[in-house]
Amino acid sequence: MTNNDVLRRIRYTFNLRDEKVVAIFAHAQCKVSESQVQNWLKKDDDAEMVELADVELASFLNGFIIEKRGKKDSEQPKAEKTLTKNIMLMKLKIALQLQNDDIIDLLASTGFTLGKSELTAFFRKPDHKNYRHCKSQFLRNFLQALQDKHRKAYTPKKAKSKLVGSQASGVENESVDTGYKSARANASKRYVNPNATKTDAKKSSRKVLKLKPEDIYKNS
Repeated sequence: MTNNDVLRRIRYTFNLRDEKVVAIFAHAQCKVSESQVQNWLKKDDDAEMVELADVELASFLNGFIIEKRGKKDSEQPKAEKTLTKNIMLMKLKIALQLQNDDIIDLLASTGFTLGKSELTAFFRKPDHKNYRHCKSQFLRNFLQALQDKHRKAYTPKKAKSKLVGSQASGVENESVDTGYKSARANASKRYVNPNATKTDAKKSSRKVLKLKPEDIYKNS
């Protein structure tokens, strides 16, 4: 996994525009142009793609920490000339204020299981006996987990009406009222069979039993 891959994934995950990437570099006192950023983001098989150096990616990650957490009054850390994946992981952890348990849960969402002691080994000093080298596969899974969590699905915006304000609402209400009145008018109309005769109408009328007073008390 190259430095360019890491920059592409972070840019995509957090939906960063080219000018925003330039601003993040500026946080770390690293001046770059949008054309440089665009060349770094090109595909590997593009002839105009430019490889991103370790010190440049380190500057971006330092700027990313400031972007997410704000600038401290103390002296800002210098960008590393040699950047390992362990350092990349540490900088992303700091920028996003992640605890070890958070990282383990994120990785679990991608099907990647890891113990806390194994994760802690990534953050130890290289000369520590329990230090563990972070490989591309682990960093790739971590970046994928971040993408799944932070990347918002694109939803196209609905076309706006040319009418604005009360005009637009008036047209909308008018169409609703017209439809409602039409529905009520149709519902109130009773169906009449055009082939029916007066005799049929009499037959279909309800019959009511009428009794004389003497018939009511006849058997009482």
